[in-house]
Amino acid sequence: MTCYSVDPARGELIATWGTGEGDLSTRIAALPTTTGSSALLALARALALLSDAAWRTYTHPAGAAGSLEPNTEGWRREEERKHFAEVVDAITKPHLPSGGAVMVSYSRLLESANRVGRALHNLDTPDLTAAVLAEATVELAAVENAELGDLSGRAQQAVLLSREDASPVQVAAADRLLQTDPFGPAELFFAIDPTAAAVAAAHWLAAAAEVTAEASGYEPVQVVLEADNIESLPHETPTLVLGLIDDGATPHQAVTGLVRHAMHITDGLLPDPTALREQLDDLEETVTEYTGDDEPDLEDIALRLTPLDPKRPARDLLEDLLTGIHACWLLHSEYDEVLGDAEDWDDEQAEEHQRRSRERFAQLVRETAAHHHDRLI
Repeated sequence: MTCYSVDPARGELIATWGTGEGDLSTRIAALPTTTGSSALLALARALALLSDAAWRTYTHPAGAAGSLEPNTEGWRREEERKHFAEVVDAITKPHLPSGGAVMVSYSRLLESANRVGRALHNLDTPDLTAAVLAEATVELAAVENAELGDLSGRAQQAVLLSREDASPVQVAAADRLLQTDPFGPAELFFAIDPTAAAVAAAHWLAAAAEVTAEASGYEPVQVVLEADNIESLPHETPTLVLGLIDDGATPHQAVTGLVRHAMHITDGLLPDPTALREQLDDLEETVTEYTGDDEPDLEDIALRLTPLDPKRPARDLLEDLLTGIHACWLLHSEYDEVLGDAEDWDDEQAEEHQRRSRERFAQLVRETAAHHHDRLI
């Protein structure tokens, strides 16, 4: 979301947003010098709430909620998205206090727009109102562009957000980047929506695991775990994704399911109580086996509700999947006999061997990924 702040020294309203490489800012308008800071900060806070509500329609799209029947979560999200067309009117003609009370909208988006409008009404500065209306239009357009898979301009801030769904345009763009570098080029983190990038990365991880399994003799779902014996790696999540794909899930299903689960936990929801009960039972059995107590004390034992970082689940998943591809290369290089044995080589020869090993592995993964490209469709 875009953040808004007041520069008291310059008397300006500033907008700031992230890009994956750093933050950008722009001056929105000059502020009235005769107004106290509380009224100006109220405007900045209301604009931040409006941005947050608008971007939530992107991170929580209606289609990811399942049913669109009336009064379902999907229906509510769809209705919220429709309110984009009413934002400018809500800012221009906000609900104002009357008789000591004020009408509050059920829509987070429209209520935020009304707060912006009330703040502008209190400031009563036509030039500022015009500038804020233009800013709101730019912010809403950025969300709309991100929905279409266009992350240029202000929409680039989507690269820092986790989304419950993945744009096919963005998945295809991430797939092209991975074709150039199967280990994951830096552009994946500042040019692509992280959920979409993770979908493509899951496909390439599955291809890397297949290549490594053929060379090592291990099952594809085991290769990242085995690579952990060579180098300490975050193997749990890549192994989980490989297992889901091996069980028949598409990369899209595997990734969006994990990201959605983590986002629900971030929102304070428990998406699958039955699975949690099974986790608790497994934990109790493990502790019982370890301690020998029939009724072990679980009071001081923490249980992770999601394998992902709930503050940044999609980006965390993307990082782990790319690490999984690196892990596959580590194990593949131990068994690849084509390039010969690197034993007794000097540093320069070893470095050249490693470079050639990565290039050969990358090419094998490209061929396998292309062979199974229908997984991404």
